[in-house]
Amino acid sequence: MKSLLKKLIPLIVLSAYHRCLAWAAAAYFRYPSRQLIVIGVTGTNGKSTVSNMIAHMLEGAGYRVGLSTTANFKIAEREWLNDQKMTMLGRFKLQKLLREMIKAGCQYAVIETSSEGIRQYRHRQINYDLAVFTNLTPEHIESHGGFENYKRAKGELFAKLSRDPVKVINGQSVPKVIVANLMDGYADYFLSFSADQKLGFVVPRQNSNQPIISADIETIRAENIIYQSNGSSFEVDGTGFRLQLLGQFNIENALAAVCVGRVLGLDYENIAASLGTLSGVPGRLEDIVEGQNFRVIVDYAPEPESFRKLYEVVAGLKKNRIIHVLGSCGGGRDTGRRPVLGRLAAEQAQVIIVTNEDPYDDDPLEIIEAVAAGAREQGFRDGENLFTILDRGAAIKQAITLAQEGDLVLVTGKGCEQAIVIAGGKKLPWDDRVALRQAIKARLELEN
Repeated sequence: MKSLLKKLIPLIVLSAYHRCLAWAAAAYFRYPSRQLIVIGVTGTNGKSTVSNMIAHMLEGAGYRVGLSTTANFKIAEREWLNDQKMTMLGRFKLQKLLREMIKAGCQYAVIETSSEGIRQYRHRQINYDLAVFTNLTPEHIESHGGFENYKRAKGELFAKLSRDPVKVINGQSVPKVIVANLMDGYADYFLSFSADQKLGFVVPRQNSNQPIISADIETIRAENIIYQSNGSSFEVDGTGFRLQLLGQFNIENALAAVCVGRVLGLDYENIAASLGTLSGVPGRLEDIVEGQNFRVIVDYAPEPESFRKLYEVVAGLKKNRIIHVLGSCGGGRDTGRRPVLGRLAAEQAQVIIVTNEDPYDDDPLEIIEAVAAGAREQGFRDGENLFTILDRGAAIKQAITLAQEGDLVLVTGKGCEQAIVIAGGKKLPWDDRVALRQAIKARLELEN
């Protein structure tokens, strides 16, 4: 019924309704963002990790912090998984969360700000102080009606930043700041909006865009980068950083946090000390360890670019075969990426298991077949190294059953999400990590 009403109501009326809701929510909770330094993080990939890094860094400096991401929520000491199946909460829930942050004595709020949330005006009536851009790749193209609309939706966060009044907190003016990934080809667009201060970060890599560097943009660059199987290290202006998180993209994520820390007056040594103690983000390259003799990793990775970055990390890990459990979303998500995901998995994995993810009102079997078709194009054969299993729990059990000593099992698409969404918006309780632990324990019990 809700989706039908959206189709019947004129867009201008629907937009006005969303804007009114945003205003009403902020007014009801007495405009909480005016009392917090609010950091918005947007982009296609890395938003949850960057947001968690910023929050962890600020906590390490002694501040009380609130956090809202796809993966998790946090109000000072209290933290819990995001069980709402949305990156940005609805307007009333988000404003309530901000008010609760103030009650808990938080000075900062870090808000992962999605294009879908922006499109529905969930960001309205939140006075942002810092806006962080991670990267931009084709995603949600169908729901936005094209890539340019998707880009402009992200850009609205930065446009809003430039329009919002400067806050005065504890007698101090809070400047408006933009932080951007200078290695991304769209950085110049996000840096084109006005702000009191602009910072960019650079992680050099082969065969990539040249960084967009301007005299009015302070640039923070990673140097002497070393990738290891248990983390990575790099230097910024002679200060050493050691991350427990894997991969080049997590160095990019860390540099985004470093930029924010510098704006907020933290020195490199304190930032490095804090980031070095972050052991991980729920559902992002998360190891599942139950005493098995093969490695299991859960990662959110829902689209082609995040797949490529995941496999860059996997390439540096010691393993025999890769067994990859994957699917793709329904509900108006980009249907064209489904066979692409199958092809990308087939280029790297030795065994592929395609299963249900979040079909919404789409036919899950059609989604599975589209992903599997991409793997078949690369020579994978059904029943040999390609399996299509509708039930996600059964697919995970199959992967654990097939795994041999030294293998790597990858399970992607959901991370730490707490539900599978089916027709009519119904949510079925789910957690890939729980299902994996149960499957591993069951196998070990049988073997012992």
